[in-house]
Amino acid sequence: MFQHTIPLPGRPGDKLEWGNLSKAGPAFVIASAAVTDNHPLMVITPDSASANRLEEELAFFLAGNESIKVQQMPDWEILPYDTFSPHQDIISRRLSTLYQLPESASSDTKTILIVPVSTLLHRLCPKSFLLGNCLSLRPGERFIIDERRSQFEQAGYRCVDSVMEHGEFAVRGSIVDVFPMGTDIPYRIDLFDDEIESLRTFDPETQRSTDVVPEIHLLPGHEFPMDKQGREQFRSHFRDAFDVNHRDCPVYQDIGEGIISPGIEYYLPLFFKETETATLFDYLPEQTRILVYEAMNPALDHYYSDVQARYENRRVDPTRPLLPPARVVMPPDEFFSRLND
Repeated sequence: MFQHTIPLPGRPGDKLEWGNLSKAGPAFVIASAAVTDNHPLMVITPDSASANRLEEELAFFLAGNESIKVQQMPDWEILPYDTFSPHQDIISRRLSTLYQLPESASSDTKTILIVPVSTLLHRLCPKSFLLGNCLSLRPGERFIIDERRSQFEQAGYRCVDSVMEHGEFAVRGSIVDVFPMGTDIPYRIDLFDDEIESLRTFDPETQRSTDVVPEIHLLPGHEFPMDKQGREQFRSHFRDAFDVNHRDCPVYQDIGEGIISPGIEYYLPLFFKETETATLFDYLPEQTRILVYEAMNPALDHYYSDVQARYENRRVDPTRPLLPPARVVMPPDEFFSRLND
């Protein structure tokens, strides 16, 4: 199918335009470029609908090619400054994508990352937080239940009776169940005294153990820290950012008590120093090639205007003060500066 080499820029900073591409033409060219080029690719689309369509078209053109992985950076699927949070499955997929991106350049499998421009604009946790707060467990390791329970809770996992979805764990005698973020299945940790005897997967519907696994990896439960230091840093930055009576603010009080307040995602920068927050650009390998749909610019301006409008409409509530748009998402000028880099 891919008999011709698709021309690509030769040096960082070079730009190249492909024209007269209709219907599935962009997907065909992107798939061709992925087959003939050794670099990771990121494709910026105008919106989630075009991202979903492109993902399906690439899957068709690359069917049977196991050396190329197509994935989409999931959007939160909530409106700017909403008062509820994304589904746990979305958070899990986002964390998994961010965790894998920095290593994608050295992997045997090439990556095509698809991202809607509205998703790309959002500020993220720094790489140091995500990569530095992962936990690996293997049989034979010590496992003190009370210590691990505290560790899971500080990582943002919820203690429940029966594990059913991402970000949950349960303790039943010498058995600990956990559904790590970024995985498709939950795991069962069988203990013998204070040592891990075995690790197995299990079916959350039947709660029956299935396959033995050699190790499991746990990503943080959220894109922000919920340990004592992270919560104290949030509260300190909240007081500095807003001239309000913080005791009347449910978000401030919830975080102080270790409760993940609905809509906390739009306060994410307060968990970190202002200079520490990252963007998706910071997670990309250096040699990533970026492909941009021409229709991206109107979508970018429209989304940023929407963020500004919702900020102006909702900022009047003194019990829920809002961070200005530039603290939450990249303004267009900053976005294009990062893109040009």
